[in-house]
Amino acid sequence: MGETNTFIQSVPLEYFIILCTFLFCLGVLGVLVRRNAIIILGCVELMLNSVNLLLASFSSYKGDGNGQILVFFIMVVAAAEVAVGLAIIAMMYRNSKSVDISIFNKLRG
Repeated sequence: MGETNTFIQSVPLEYFIILCTFLFCLGVLGVLVRRNAIIILGCVELMLNSVNLLLASFSSYKGDGNGQILVFFIMVVAAAEVAVGLAIIAMMYRNSKSVDISIFNKLRG
């Protein structure tokens, strides 16, 4: 069996770790700072995708496809999360004409 060097394996693993850490921290910062529900949902997606990229790069360096299969399942769950989140945001906008998350305390019973 010959070597299976791919483009991902030609880039040092530390670069992927630094990039994914930066993207994850950017997503956390966006969730903590922003008040718009759509932007917060996008920042959560950014965090999930940074973890997916790191998982795929570790899987590629190890030479095992199981991590990439797990990435696929995480993407399916993220798509379902977006569908439910956008439905909640649409109902919130329909009732209050705003997507500001400060109106969520009106939901308390």
